[in-house]
Amino acid sequence: MHALSLPAPYLDTAADQLCFSLDLPERPSLAEREVLVGGMSVRMRLLGASHQVFVGPVRETVACLPGADRGLPARLTRQQGDWTYDFGATTARLDPREFSAQVAGILGRAAEAEHSLCGVFPGSPEAVTAVVVEASENACRTRLSWRTWHTYPQDGQIVSTHTTLEAR
Repeated sequence: MHALSLPAPYLDTAADQLCFSLDLPERPSLAEREVLVGGMSVRMRLLGASHQVFVGPVRETVACLPGADRGLPARLTRQQGDWTYDFGATTARLDPREFSAQVAGILGRAAEAEHSLCGVFPGSPEAVTAVVVEASENACRTRLSWRTWHTYPQDGQIVSTHTTLEAR
């Protein structure tokens, strides 16, 4: 799916303002896409340079949340019903050339993926939020994973997350 031009200004000002939650309700979205992946309904939602992914028992939110503790866990594993949820996040600060190359790669990966949602914010073609969902199944387990990217051109930062949800 090609990147959408989002109908709102870029809201998050810096990568270090992002917060993480697994129990928030829907927040106002700029774009949403629901797909069936590995037999599961997955709702990808783009917020103001942030995201929500809803699947099974998981309500993952990475966003600027007033009053919440800032920062994303480098690694978090939690049991969610009959599922094991594993989340990780990294932030990279890149020089302008590296940043542009990474953003181009993110846009390309989202465009090529069967199950993705990607938005570009007005005013900067490198202000991007993207979600790419993948599934793998074998005889014993169901496993769903998704990656997200939040880019901050003013700081040359890219926040990347990787989540895996696996049936126990």
